[in-house]
Amino acid sequence: MGACSSTTETNKEFLWENNTYYTQRIFEWCAEHGKSMIYASSAATYGAGELGFDDTTDPEKLRPLNLYGESKVLFDRWAVKQTKTPPHWYGLKFFNVFGPNEYHKGAMSSVAFKAYNQIKDTGALGLFKSADPNYKDGEFMRDFVYVKDVTGWMAELMDKKPKNGVYNMGFGKPRTWLDLASGVFKAMGKDMKINWLEMPENIRGQYQYFTEAKTDKWLAAGMSPAKWPLEKAVADYIQNYLSKDDKDL
Repeated sequence: MGACSSTTETNKEFLWENNTYYTQRIFEWCAEHGKSMIYASSAATYGAGELGFDDTTDPEKLRPLNLYGESKVLFDRWAVKQTKTPPHWYGLKFFNVFGPNEYHKGAMSSVAFKAYNQIKDTGALGLFKSADPNYKDGEFMRDFVYVKDVTGWMAELMDKKPKNGVYNMGFGKPRTWLDLASGVFKAMGKDMKINWLEMPENIRGQYQYFTEAKTDKWLAAGMSPAKWPLEKAVADYIQNYLSKDDKDL
């Protein structure tokens, strides 16, 4: 899990060393010592989703939109080719994870977290306008998944030990940014007010307008479905964590 999670990082050597080569060394150590391993892949490996968001797709065919995604898919490609592996190993393609204990993430913290703080401070939320004619402002879609689902699934992996490989970690249903914004305003007891912002030039060519985790492989392995739909998850995050004096509890 310890890697660079910045999707805007431009230092290729830094990403390759921290996200690819270092993970390879951990994988080889686990294989040598008979230890199981769970590592973070990413939905960024799917790029614009030309081939869908299916965790059975050959990673050699995937074309990420940024260097971060490339650093992740490079390891996925390497891992599936290894003949000597940890006894149980799982690469988890995290989609838009949000929830408690992301307070240290800065620019890479979730929109739910940023939205709460923006609305608390200003009464409004800034969202990017669409730079793609196929999507209206605020209507591009992401697979938002609550961290309580993700941590539950990771515990389940350690217990059930399904077939080794790469698995999607998403809710399985995409929602719009406006859906997320609406949930945050509602959980805070405020009327929705959106300030539309121009999308920065440096991210226009690497922006994912749609993600949707295909979860068939996960469910076929006998694993649990998601339990936290967006509105319920946002309300829990805001009312039981962000609005409390001690956000960690």
